[in-house]
Amino acid sequence: MSMIDRLNRVMYGANHSAIREFSNLASKTPGCIALTLGEPDADTNPAITAEVAKAFENHETHYIMNNGTPELRAKIAAFENKRNGHRFTADNVIVTDGAEEALFVALFGILEPGDEVIIPTPAFVVYEEITKLCRCRPVLMDTADDGFQIRKDRLESLVNERTKAIVLNSPNNPTGTVLNRESLQAIHDVILGKDIFVVADDVYNRLVYTEDCHSIMEYEDLKDQRILVQSFSKPYAMTGWRMGYLCVSAELRERLELLHQFIVTSTPAPFQRAAVKALDTDITDYLANYRRRRAYMIGRLDKIGLDYPRPDGAFYVFPSIAKFGMSSSEFCTRMIEEAGLAATPGFAFGRDDHIRLTYCYSDEVLREGLGRLENFLRKLESEGRND
Repeated sequence: MSMIDRLNRVMYGANHSAIREFSNLASKTPGCIALTLGEPDADTNPAITAEVAKAFENHETHYIMNNGTPELRAKIAAFENKRNGHRFTADNVIVTDGAEEALFVALFGILEPGDEVIIPTPAFVVYEEITKLCRCRPVLMDTADDGFQIRKDRLESLVNERTKAIVLNSPNNPTGTVLNRESLQAIHDVILGKDIFVVADDVYNRLVYTEDCHSIMEYEDLKDQRILVQSFSKPYAMTGWRMGYLCVSAELRERLELLHQFIVTSTPAPFQRAAVKALDTDITDYLANYRRRRAYMIGRLDKIGLDYPRPDGAFYVFPSIAKFGMSSSEFCTRMIEEAGLAATPGFAFGRDDHIRLTYCYSDEVLREGLGRLENFLRKLESEGRND
């Protein structure tokens, strides 16, 4: 037996991210345009990056508190309270190495082997993969037939004595859908009073194009069950900084902080000061750009003739490719090879009849990319007529 056979068994069930795989394939294809990664094309605001230099000048290069500096944790609590009406204090906050560490700490901290986690799909693949790494069962709830919303009776049918959590992502990656009040109320009514946590991955909730955007975190009677996951990456163009945070009850924080401390000790000390500055940074221009690019992309898709759920947040569109009669992997592979355009196949999110397009790229890239998409689809349609 080789040493590779001595690995933790759950590692054999883990999958590579299709987002990264198709982005890498695009990078190896000369001239290919990639609309794959959910990464803002803008650089981090210079006012934020300048805070790192100040930190070095002040010799802020030593160990800090595991959960983050008192200043940053208090700032996060005040930010969430002012913007979203929460009642957090610094004692409710853990500053994490991005939202993915926050998700891992949250799920690993609440799950025991054999537990079940309900994941409404389409969904970001990390929820399912972390659940499996915790030796638990992901229960995928397809929402496509319900307009990508949550129906109470369908959710109730999946809840049993093994259900430990439900993971929500609104605005959603990959659809851009914002859960409406009816969906949130349905979730609230199903889990209230049960030993079920709700993990709210709200990393896109500052990138919204509708006035009617709410979160399950608004329900104060769920305060002991709710876990907020947030990130600095998307709203502040800070993807490479790997800064995020958890907001939970003080009692739960005392347990989860142990996991965080043994995984990363803390996030980098100089970045803490920059994160404080980020929370005071105006993102109006970023949002205006995304709104305009969203309008352009969906306008082009309408003319091309692809159906998609209306994206009211984030920076993704999730068009259907069902009419072309091929898997999303085959579709995206052919599009790279034949059209020089990369998208993310929908199977990565639980829908093999869709692809994900990202519009956080420059206007020039979007124009050229969507032109290549249109030409590729016309080619497929011509092939279909000749069969």
